[in-house]
Amino acid sequence: MSDLLAIDKLRAGYGEAVVLPSMSLRLAEGEVLALLGRNGTGKTTLINSIVGVTRRFSGTIAVGGVDVTALRPDQRARAGIGWVPQERNIFKSLTVEENLTAVAQPGPWTVARVYEMFPRLEERRSNFGNQLSGGEQQMLAIGRALTLNPKVLLLDEPTEGLAPIIVDELLTALGSITRSGGICSIIVEQNARKILQLADRVVILERGAIVHDAASAALKDDAATLERYLGVSGGAKS
Repeated sequence: MSDLLAIDKLRAGYGEAVVLPSMSLRLAEGEVLALLGRNGTGKTTLINSIVGVTRRFSGTIAVGGVDVTALRPDQRARAGIGWVPQERNIFKSLTVEENLTAVAQPGPWTVARVYEMFPRLEERRSNFGNQLSGGEQQMLAIGRALTLNPKVLLLDEPTEGLAPIIVDELLTALGSITRSGGICSIIVEQNARKILQLADRVVILERGAIVHDAASAALKDDAATLERYLGVSGGAKS
């Protein structure tokens, strides 16, 4: 099976500053990748580079076998990149349903299917974005990305600031979404203990480079690596 996301020797950053000196990464269909690392190690820059909002110095990015390197962010979205930024960026003056239909593209992820995944959104389908709780706004941001029918779903700290019960609900949904077929996910997350229970694979960044790439199950029991790169002591057990 071909990779849904293929990044080869990507050199990227902001202005003249290079944050990712030479990034290569591949994800297959159905794969959930946890992107971990301390603050300032390049996690968000990698997500932003896939989206197309950083400066690319060299290297390539392909989605579903199609080179998207030269495409604008909006063209990359149509080519199969769904993005849920840390700020969520929902349309607060539009209703839930209007948010979901505003950018929808044909495919298996319809508004009705998003409502099945997040019943709370259907209950609030006529509410405006600014009338939703933080958890509901995050569900809406994920739902809106899904209605693009992406091949690659990028989530930058999707659980930040949310109540633990909502975090568990979101992470369960994200696992179901990715493993339903036709998609792969990269999730940036500070809570290593939570994300290791969901992810198939973990990549840890330091200074814009991959310093650890392994199955999440292996990292759970690797106390030395967790302490060295993430400052997590005592293992990653819940």
